[in-house]
Amino acid sequence: MANDVFRAVAHPIRRGIVERLTRGPATVGAVTRGFGVSKPTISKHLKVLEREGVVVRTVTGRTHLLDLNAAPLVEAADWFDQQRIVWTRMFDAVDRLLAEQKERP
Repeated sequence: MANDVFRAVAHPIRRGIVERLTRGPATVGAVTRGFGVSKPTISKHLKVLEREGVVVRTVTGRTHLLDLNAAPLVEAADWFDQQRIVWTRMFDAVDRLLAEQKERP
């Protein structure tokens, strides 16, 4: 499920790549420029994002175009939303219990 997506976006460079791709498809060079790391390091980060399906690469000749696949990120966001509902209910129950205990002599 989403655990691999969480791992994929856990690193700041990978989050930066995802953020840049929210503006639309771009070449590898355009997306990864300015991170201040080597090309092999960038390649490793891209492989993680591609393996988890967050980034899709299209190769035309010598041009490598990257595009964002938001579906895995949406799945992770949905999981967070479900967890938020559960935890909100639990915290509300604790609040009610504490309020009841406070009212008792």
